[in-house]
Amino acid sequence: MNSATDKSEAAILDRVFRPTAGDWPRAAADAILNIGFDPGDRERMAQLIETAKAGELPPEQAEELEHYRHIGRLLELMKSRARQSLKNRPTG
Repeated sequence: MNSATDKSEAAILDRVFRPTAGDWPRAAADAILNIGFDPGDRERMAQLIETAKAGELPPEQAEELEHYRHIGRLLELMKSRARQSLKNRPTG
């Protein structure tokens, strides 16, 4: 499927964030690289994953875990573009 017509969430996010574009200013890239889940959310994600591995994840927790996955994917794309932006900038 052509990436421009792919309707999947991942494809749409790739088109929005263009993770390989690398044209953000240094300050923006640095700020984005400092964004992340707080320790409480990391702990909650680990709990949900363990419950899912045990096959005991109720629907509402499965939905919660899916929300974390969506946000994680968004952060991955943003950080990819931020790293690319820093890579493309001359140092000094």
